[in-house]
Amino acid sequence: MTVTKMSWRPQYRSSKFRNVYGKVANREHCFDGIPITKNVHDNHFCAVNARFLAIVTESAGGGSFLVIPLEQTGRIEPNYPKVCGHQGNVLDIKWNPFIDNIIASCSEDTSVRIWEIPEGGLKRNMTEALLELHGHSRRVGLVEWHPTTNNILFSAGYDYKVLIWNLDVGEPVKMIDCHSDVILCMSFNTDGSLLTTTCKDKKLRVIEPRSGRVLQEANCKNHRVNRVVFLGNMKRLLTTGVSRWNTRQIALWDQEDLSMPLIEEEIDGLSGLLFPFYDADTHMLYLAGKGDGNIRYYEISTEKPYLSYLMEFRSPAPQKGLGVMPKHGLDVSACEVFRFYKLVTLKGLIEPISMIVPRRSDSYQEDIYPMTPGTEPALTPDEWLGGINRDPVLMSLKEGYKKSPKMVFKAPIKEKKSVVVNGIDLLENVPPRTENELLRMFFRQQDEIRRLKEELAQKDIRIRQLQLELKNLRNSPKNC
Repeated sequence: MTVTKMSWRPQYRSSKFRNVYGKVANREHCFDGIPITKNVHDNHFCAVNARFLAIVTESAGGGSFLVIPLEQTGRIEPNYPKVCGHQGNVLDIKWNPFIDNIIASCSEDTSVRIWEIPEGGLKRNMTEALLELHGHSRRVGLVEWHPTTNNILFSAGYDYKVLIWNLDVGEPVKMIDCHSDVILCMSFNTDGSLLTTTCKDKKLRVIEPRSGRVLQEANCKNHRVNRVVFLGNMKRLLTTGVSRWNTRQIALWDQEDLSMPLIEEEIDGLSGLLFPFYDADTHMLYLAGKGDGNIRYYEISTEKPYLSYLMEFRSPAPQKGLGVMPKHGLDVSACEVFRFYKLVTLKGLIEPISMIVPRRSDSYQEDIYPMTPGTEPALTPDEWLGGINRDPVLMSLKEGYKKSPKMVFKAPIKEKKSVVVNGIDLLENVPPRTENELLRMFFRQQDEIRRLKEELAQKDIRIRQLQLELKNLRNSPKNC
């Protein structure tokens, strides 16, 4: 197979999205005064849904993030309450797609935590998580919710493992152990039956998540992959990475044959990571560079040339990361097809950017708003784990966003015990690799020793009390 090199000449063809433009929100509709984290981990540090905006913040002694109701724009007070239960830096946060006040976070402290945000947002600092999930032996860099199943969460750690958590029981139920280095990115196909990952070992993989079986694998020597995204139901993957000449590059792949990319295109010579975002409803691909202010967008098709360049949104303010609003949170009356929340670290600013299709008519534009995945899960955890696949439950945006009956997250009652997946105890001691890990392990063991000593002392006292009671019973006359 020969790799097609894309030319820079724009493909002028009939497209309803040819004139899509980016519109930055007015300053009063931005979120200002936010101490955005200075962590250099290559994540977005931001998650958004139709109710809340969550941003990982700079903090001393542990990790924290802000959760702000979307209507509360403007300047955020320095003492605004935070979610601050992690002992290490927070590396990723993701909202539950079906329950809009449940958010998952992962951290350098090796834990994944599930938080329930109260109605109207936080009134005081939140330190107690609804669920604490311990199973990784190193820091946890990524979390992803399953796209069609309620309460199934994936986490990827620096122990090179992906754990699948069933939150109905609060335990890991599967472990994917096919990576030989740090996992950089995870993405699902539409029904969540396939998982694709990029890894520091320069390999792109397509995995059957329930069995952990690698279905396809590409060894990317000429195109060092960083990020990957499934392109809806097109049976295509798109990766961003670096070419052998150290230029930023994208590649399109057939998910059933990763032997060679279908096309490769060099983007520019900048060094920042390229984040890909795909909108399956409009078949539009957005490429946003970390450290620059540009967002390029393309239209994807199943026939050659596959990728048609549309336009570029330019901004002088560099972005650290971007949150994306789910479809049901968009303003359909303004013909808004995508909305980013851009993190501008230097200004402590979160800036909404709306991608708009210019239309003269005020009526609902059905051609740009097809039925879209909604807020109702298609499967229960037991159904999915039992091998069932089902497409997302679709909703129409025509009548605006109508909430389905409210789902509530019920945390399982958990006992402290060993976590065994595939016959391996994930909580057994693992030799520390860094001085920080050694110190953390030392303090954890000190706390455990202190707790055990206190327990032992209490049991000694109880034994003495029982011995006295027994002595008294023996000495007391049998008949009064």
